[in-house]
Amino acid sequence: MLKSGHRNVAILSAIAAMASATPACAEASEKHGAVAIDANYVHDLVGIAQGQQTGLRRTDLLSLTADLSLGELAGWKGTSLHFKAIAGTGEQPNALAGTMQGINNVEVSTNRVRLFEAYVEQDLPKLHASLRIGFSDLNSEFYANDAASLLIAPAFGIGSELSATGSNGPAIFPSTAATVRVKVQPGDSSYVQFAAVNAESGVLGDQGGVRPLLRSGALLIAEAGMTGKVKLALGAWSYTRRQDDIRLTTPAGDPVASRARGGYLLAEAPVFSDSLRGFLRAGISDGDTTPYSGGWQAGLLANGLVPHRPDSQLSLGVNQAYLSPKFRANAADAGEAMRAAETAFELTYADKLAPWLTVQPDIQYVWNPSRATGARNALVFTLRLRAGLSWP
Repeated sequence: MLKSGHRNVAILSAIAAMASATPACAEASEKHGAVAIDANYVHDLVGIAQGQQTGLRRTDLLSLTADLSLGELAGWKGTSLHFKAIAGTGEQPNALAGTMQGINNVEVSTNRVRLFEAYVEQDLPKLHASLRIGFSDLNSEFYANDAASLLIAPAFGIGSELSATGSNGPAIFPSTAATVRVKVQPGDSSYVQFAAVNAESGVLGDQGGVRPLLRSGALLIAEAGMTGKVKLALGAWSYTRRQDDIRLTTPAGDPVASRARGGYLLAEAPVFSDSLRGFLRAGISDGDTTPYSGGWQAGLLANGLVPHRPDSQLSLGVNQAYLSPKFRANAADAGEAMRAAETAFELTYADKLAPWLTVQPDIQYVWNPSRATGARNALVFTLRLRAGLSWP
């Protein structure tokens, strides 16, 4: 494992050097031609000033993305291929902070190179729809909103009441699962999307590799919404196979089978002007099969806040996750009293130092980390550097 991590660091260093020598904007670029390639590198220095322990740790993530238009390459109109590989290295800062939901959205538990996404997508213009089949990140389309994307805490990516489900987590960072997704856009500002996702995540590069299809059933998820200046969306999800209740047992001592399911809502709109957007997200789950019964996130994103700095962004967010009564009861039985909710605040600022380089200082304060009633509140400082390049 350590040797693999060293190899990843060498790859990451090479990409960062390439980015520093190439004056190309890689964080957001128009895709032209039959093939488009992006390389992005994130490096975080994370200082835990207060928490379960204190100290300085780092995380980083390299991602390489390739998009191929089969319409231009092979004449298959409306068909495209997408591949994304990631390599995460570094340490685990949340082991020091001691929070339930985590503090860093590129932190990985194992340093491995993974084929994170690999799918084919077909446009269906007569149906105003598209079909995607393969391994894809569920959170790239579901339970996501742009105004929360700058924040580093994982809860702003996808609610913990969904991210903690499944036998080894749903198809989100750092491992996806076989997925079939249908998206219908009947108008310019409305959409309905549905996905059936293998309940066990696992990709090439993971220990154990790709998981058998439907061995543990599937996650079914649907979302409908409207977009534009205002985004409103409602989502619901459920697993096809019942899962072990985290507390209830049969007379023989076996776990009772319970249905894992939940729902969420998203809202995003301008506040006073188009350059300042606010968001609100909330989700609930059954609370019988996961540690969380629900949670919410809210915040603001200001674009171009600093005069003469059009790429500057400032974001403020707050999130709260509620532990399920059954999870807390299990902890109490083990002699560990746990708080009912964990609350976190985050303030972050990002700006481009060069077309290919963004710097982002970040501060988080986690109040009542729910691992134990005696745990200290966590104060975390992060300096994030993002570099990248695109071709063409």
